[in-house]
Amino acid sequence: MKAEVEKIVLLSDKDTTTELQKYLSSLTNDQLNTVITNSALKGKNVLTLIKGILKGSPPNCTEGSNRRLAVYQHCIPLCESGDLQTEVAADIIGLLMLETHTLSGPSLAQLANLYVDSIKVGKMGSGKSLELFPTILTALAACEALSYGKGELSGEEYKKQLINSLCSSRWDPQCVIHLTTMFRDVPLSSDELKFLVEKTLRMFTKLDLQEIPPLVYQLLLLSAKGSKKQVLDGIINYFKEQDIRQEEEQNCGEDMDLEVQSIPQDQLRHVEGTVILHMVFAIRLDHELGREFLKSFKTSYADMCPFSVALLLSVARVQRYEEQVFDLLKGAVIKSYKDEHLQQGSKFLQDLLPGSCSVAQMILDTVKNSIFGWDHVTQGLVQLGFFLMDTFGPKPGPFGKTTEGPVGTTRTPTQQSCKLGGQVLLQGFKMHEPIRGEILEQVLNRLVTKSASPVSHYLDLFSDIVISAPMILLESSSKVIETFDHLSYLPLATVQGLLKAVQPLLKVSISLKDALILVLRKAMFSSQLDGRKSAVAGFLLLLKNFKVLGSLASSQCSQAVSSSQVQVDVHSRYNSAANEAFCLEILSSLRRCLGQQADVRLMLYEGFYDVLRRNSQLASSIMQTLLSHLTRYYEPEQDLLPPLKLEPCITAHGDQVYLQEPLAHLVSCTVQCLLWLQNTQQSANHNADDSDDDEAEGEGYQSHLQTMLESVTRRMIKSELEDFELDKSAEFSMGSSVGVKNNIYAVLVMGVYEVLIEYNFIKANYNKSRFEELINLFSCYNKLSEILKEKSGKVRTPSNKTPRSLLSMGFASTLITVLFKDNSQSREEALSVLRSNAEFVRYALSVVVQKIQQLEESGQTDGPDGQSAEKTFRFLCDMTSVLMWRYTNIPSVVEEAGRKDKRCSLSQLCLEGLLRIFTACQQRYPDKMAQLLSTMDIEEEEAEQDEATEMNYFYIRQFQRALFTKLSGNEEDFNSREAQLLVSILSVLSRQLNPSSKQFVQMITWTVKICKETSFEDSAFSKGLLSLLFNLHVLYKSPAGLLLELCQDIHSQLGDIDEDVEVEKQNIFAIINMKTASNAVLFVLSQVDKILDEVEWLIARKKSQASSEKPNGGEDTQSASRQDPVEKAVTLQLGTLVTALNELVQTSLQPGNCTITLLRVLSRTYSILTTLVKYYIQVCTSQHSALPARFEKLVKLSGSHLTPQCYAFITYAQSGETVEGDEKKKKKKNEANTVASAKLLRETKATPNLIFSIEQYEKYLITLSKKSKVNLMQYMKLSTSRDFRINATTLEAALQEQDHSQETTEAQNAEETQEPKKKKRKL
Repeated sequence: MKAEVEKIVLLSDKDTTTELQKYLSSLTNDQLNTVITNSALKGKNVLTLIKGILKGSPPNCTEGSNRRLAVYQHCIPLCESGDLQTEVAADIIGLLMLETHTLSGPSLAQLANLYVDSIKVGKMGSGKSLELFPTILTALAACEALSYGKGELSGEEYKKQLINSLCSSRWDPQCVIHLTTMFRDVPLSSDELKFLVEKTLRMFTKLDLQEIPPLVYQLLLLSAKGSKKQVLDGIINYFKEQDIRQEEEQNCGEDMDLEVQSIPQDQLRHVEGTVILHMVFAIRLDHELGREFLKSFKTSYADMCPFSVALLLSVARVQRYEEQVFDLLKGAVIKSYKDEHLQQGSKFLQDLLPGSCSVAQMILDTVKNSIFGWDHVTQGLVQLGFFLMDTFGPKPGPFGKTTEGPVGTTRTPTQQSCKLGGQVLLQGFKMHEPIRGEILEQVLNRLVTKSASPVSHYLDLFSDIVISAPMILLESSSKVIETFDHLSYLPLATVQGLLKAVQPLLKVSISLKDALILVLRKAMFSSQLDGRKSAVAGFLLLLKNFKVLGSLASSQCSQAVSSSQVQVDVHSRYNSAANEAFCLEILSSLRRCLGQQADVRLMLYEGFYDVLRRNSQLASSIMQTLLSHLTRYYEPEQDLLPPLKLEPCITAHGDQVYLQEPLAHLVSCTVQCLLWLQNTQQSANHNADDSDDDEAEGEGYQSHLQTMLESVTRRMIKSELEDFELDKSAEFSMGSSVGVKNNIYAVLVMGVYEVLIEYNFIKANYNKSRFEELINLFSCYNKLSEILKEKSGKVRTPSNKTPRSLLSMGFASTLITVLFKDNSQSREEALSVLRSNAEFVRYALSVVVQKIQQLEESGQTDGPDGQSAEKTFRFLCDMTSVLMWRYTNIPSVVEEAGRKDKRCSLSQLCLEGLLRIFTACQQRYPDKMAQLLSTMDIEEEEAEQDEATEMNYFYIRQFQRALFTKLSGNEEDFNSREAQLLVSILSVLSRQLNPSSKQFVQMITWTVKICKETSFEDSAFSKGLLSLLFNLHVLYKSPAGLLLELCQDIHSQLGDIDEDVEVEKQNIFAIINMKTASNAVLFVLSQVDKILDEVEWLIARKKSQASSEKPNGGEDTQSASRQDPVEKAVTLQLGTLVTALNELVQTSLQPGNCTITLLRVLSRTYSILTTLVKYYIQVCTSQHSALPARFEKLVKLSGSHLTPQCYAFITYAQSGETVEGDEKKKKKKNEANTVASAKLLRETKATPNLIFSIEQYEKYLITLSKKSKVNLMQYMKLSTSRDFRINATTLEAALQEQDHSQETTEAQNAEETQEPKKKKRKL
């Protein structure tokens, strides 16, 4: 063999090839193959050998051509076999590529078929020889004609057949990557490329997971030829399916078949991470690919998945796409929440569509998945979190007030989006160490820099971070200390939130605590009032949380840190002596505040009680401070009246008078602290004896204080208003300094009376004579209160509100309980003193309502325990029980009979209280509603049923009975306000019912019955009742049918626009009558708007689906007969609305608001009909399907019924406006008409808008008629009525009137001049 090789090499070196050809002819193909194989295996002279063989095989002769083919046919499998060294195989293929162009057409065809057959049987595993295939295909395409079967094909066609055959055959998973790489060098048409990409994507599932990233890489390179969208969608869909499968496996757990081979989660996540890197790299280089990627998510977020979210966040690192990606994700998040919100509020949408995918959940899943080394995603997550919080956080309202919603539950899509941003950042902080510093820094920066806007959402996030990872935060304590430096410049609310959040850290970090104390000391001397208030807030917080050893432990005292990491014993770090010294030092700082502004003092008084409760060892120091301060305002001479000095409580600056000392709050704070101390000491004395020294000291200031308070009580009862320089004739206007001073005095005195009422009630221990004193105190309070009300009634200024009551919430709760429900014999005589005073009972109830209102608005109340959510809820439960008992057990009829004044009854006050309690509970304690209801006294057989729904429904029935009783009486005795409160309570309680429960259905049936049977002419009540009806109905089924019946009733009551037409008298709902119909019109139209929102949303959803689906005619011919359920529902809803609006358009409505609103709703209806027509144009263009019969009926209904009536209504409305306008001109000629012109402008806009909407609708109907070959315009009656029309009759009448007036003028002036006659001739 060696000889043959040497001879061939030797002969090939000569200039002539004759001898070489001759020698090669003497060797058989097998011999040549053996020679080549041996040389190749040794790796010596193989290239020279093959060159020699090819040189001695001229392509223009048959023998040479055949030999060349034989060499190719042998070398290709040889290289593929894997026996050769890689370099040798590569060299051989390289040489063959250079010589490919010399092969004949049939030889190329044979080689191409050899490749195709090898691929089909899976012999191309290593893919080394595949580099040659593109060269062969290119050469083949250049051939003119090749035999194919019995005929001939051009080279290009032959190549197409080969590629088709190759892509249609089964591929061995091993050679998929090699084939994809190979096809990059093959010229392909767009269809071939599409077919190839489809085939490759189908192979994903058959490959091993580790082979996916290289295949993705090759596919992305292949996408440079085209089919970018197809490649991207295919890759994303593959991982979407893998994620779904993973989720299913996790959910099913052990129930899964063991035979199913699942992919380990960490392996899948690592592969996803690598693929994301490849894709971002490709997008960075190919901007067309990036544009295509973003485009696919712009239309709809339905295709998103955790993988695509991660990919988007990685793409955001490319500066070019950063803004687009975050805008896109922001839009997807808010749209997803809005859609969810819309679906939750409508049973019609819930039945029609399954729950849509939640983008929020996908983003949170991405955060969870990013723990598997997705460093390229984490930066995007941080940016996204802050982007959502910045964009959707609470905004500053007018005058800098915050416009935050209720704290308890985040209801609006905007609030949910902001909360999502916080969750992303919190989870990211927990999982990824590298980004913690950045998150913390950005949160703290925003707390400092965004002082003009509310930062509650950042405070919540910071607080969550502290709780979840306190030890991690201590590593970054320098950043927190840096933030402390800005405390005195921040708004008070931010300071309080920040200190509350950082409080767990203060216990374990001495440096943090020391830094804070330094900052607070500086702030104490700040020139800004807010800075000083911040200092007080900070010091009070420290006092509450650094307990001195020996303080009484109470469940409320110790504030547990929510993390096990910081469950350290404080006293191991700080000894008790140091703690005590530290607290006393703070107290001495706080004493300085007693000389500052009223606001600072007020904060101190409100905080002392909590400090005492949590740190009882500081009692002596706190009580001494309060006592010595109170003594300044106390008149020690027992005979002198009044017992308190009011002069030092005010200060003047120029001609302005200010409050300097909130005396009532000082007394209140002292009394509450004293009562708490006495309580705790009594309970402690039962258990153990305290040390004598402490007790003696305690007894000293306690007895001194008690003596003072008893003296103040006695003298305050004796004091007349004149003693306080207040009198019925005194001035109370807020315009003068005297009035302001008198107001301040009055409020202080009333506050002191209230504090004394509470103190004396607790000290009285149900003693009759003490209760008589209490009533005397109240009568003094009431006298002053009446004067204030009377004076403020005359001057209408916003500042004259009822001052907040200083009674504590706990006492208010106790007071109404004993007034209404205490039946014990021993107390009856004493309590009768209080109960017999009707004014006192009313006062107690009104304070309860005021406290609940404060809780509803701000989440806390004034006074002790006002900030403790647990205690507040307990008080709420007690109040609910009492108010419910009072309302149900004492009929309001009895009360009404004995009432002479026009004030609201006690029953009404009870109802107001109950409504506010239920609303506050739903907002602040959404999970505790059942617990609240279960505390009420249950009578009858219902006591056995302890289920939440039954309990709720029991109370609903109680209120239903009460309302029914109200409606059964005469209309003259009907108390509208009370009935409205009952409807509001029913509305709140019905939200707790499950819409699928039988109780909910019973509730709807009852409400419909009441609406059909109640004929009271009360607009406000009817609106409340209709509102309740629709709120229930929308959760049960679509209210479109209900609207139609209401519109028919309104038409029947108000009459037709054509006076000659008599409307058929029908009255399905008695609640609609002449007086309530106009208000009902506005309400009905607002409900029509809501249904139009739903319909519009459904059409938009169908349009986006239609644009993303591929056009396929085959399926549509089958489904033409059955209409899509969403399309059917949309058509039916619009059909019902068109019929309902047809009734309203014929109704004789009052000019003004009703007319304008109806015109606007009609205009919107036509716009939505136009959108539906556009959707069908899109469907007809892409799918060539027939129009549904229902849609044709809808077009007919709108064209033949609604449109003509709209034009008639426009004429009616404008004539109504003119008449009304004329009358106004006659009555008010010289009035400024700014308001009138603005109103006219608004009215004139509504009409042309409606006409434009109708014309647009008809325009697109013409287009649809052409596309669908159905004449839809046959139903349209084109009207000449336009906004700019000339009404011939009106014009003629006006001209005749003008002629008549001119003739009269001429007759009068005939003798003087002939000019007017000439003018008349001109006319």
